[in-house]
Amino acid sequence: MKFSIAIDELLPALQSVIGVVEKRQTLAILSNILVNIKDGTLTITGTDLEVEITTSILIEDDSIEFDFTVPAKKLFDICKNLDAGSLLKFEVIENKLILKVKKSRFTLLTLSAENFPNLDPMSSTSEFSIAQNSLKQLIDATQFSMANQDVRYYLNGLLFEIYNNELRTIATDGHRLAFSAIDNLSNLINIPKDTTQQLIVPRKAITEMNRILNDSSDSIHISISASHLNIVFEKLSFTTKLIDGRFPDYQRVIPAVELCTKNIIADRQALKQSLARIAVLSTEKYKAARLEFRENLLIAIVHNPEQEEAEEQILIEYKGDEFTVGFNVGYLVDALNAVKEDQVALCLTDANSSCLISGLNNDNIKYVVMPMRL
Repeated sequence: MKFSIAIDELLPALQSVIGVVEKRQTLAILSNILVNIKDGTLTITGTDLEVEITTSILIEDDSIEFDFTVPAKKLFDICKNLDAGSLLKFEVIENKLILKVKKSRFTLLTLSAENFPNLDPMSSTSEFSIAQNSLKQLIDATQFSMANQDVRYYLNGLLFEIYNNELRTIATDGHRLAFSAIDNLSNLINIPKDTTQQLIVPRKAITEMNRILNDSSDSIHISISASHLNIVFEKLSFTTKLIDGRFPDYQRVIPAVELCTKNIIADRQALKQSLARIAVLSTEKYKAARLEFRENLLIAIVHNPEQEEAEEQILIEYKGDEFTVGFNVGYLVDALNAVKEDQVALCLTDANSSCLISGLNNDNIKYVVMPMRL
């Protein structure tokens, strides 16, 4: 079986699926990608049994019908070192794949396509469409607050919440929370009005999803079942298993703005840079900073076990009683990095309460950081 394909078409397709293929697998075939050729279309599939990515390329010969698996990383590393514009010739002989391009020749071992695992077929229960850049914006605004290998497995992912034509993403690791919302969903199917639908997408799936998404306004179609989520792009299909668990009631964690008695407005960039500077001298594990709020002034102080100290004085807008509170300075910087407005609002109910951070006059993105004992 022989066919040819331009490296300029093959390499982007391999880049789309390579991230989901694990380098070290208990099953050897999971280090491979599945290549299927039928009706003039070459389809490439990679999976780790949790996430599956499939992409397709048109080829000239529509008489070939064949499939095989080949080591993903080896094929990708070969292709990324080939010259742009090269034509790559494939030939499969028994259990070997022979690649020829110009004066180069490579022989790779293949495994039977019959043993390649596929995710269970999903039966969609609801669907909607959204612009790629909108979904990327939601993920960028919240993914950094996901837990990592937490025993509370339902925190090791991103909550998608659908309400009418609004999609919300929420992440928390128990110490901080990120919330973002956008209301431009379209083509809604089986999403009842005034009913909330929730699903938890695993951490690795979010990472891979965000790698594939771009800043275009092209529409993508999302289908949801009881156990899976599928996203269909123009030439790519992304499917992931969902985390089976109940996400915490995040709305109880977000302080009500009308109940906040301590309201601060600050220049986002100036505040972020000041906190990033003092974070250099914080301890790697705790990153604790003491924030002293005075009228129109914030004094941020960090100490470490080596008796080193950093202090920054930042001009803010604040009227009220002086108070002191401790926070993880790294969490504050993460939130300020994600806010896009020039000015940020910090809201607290008292000196021991969580801090609500948002862009000034923007309720679509919110961050909550729990206080620390100093």
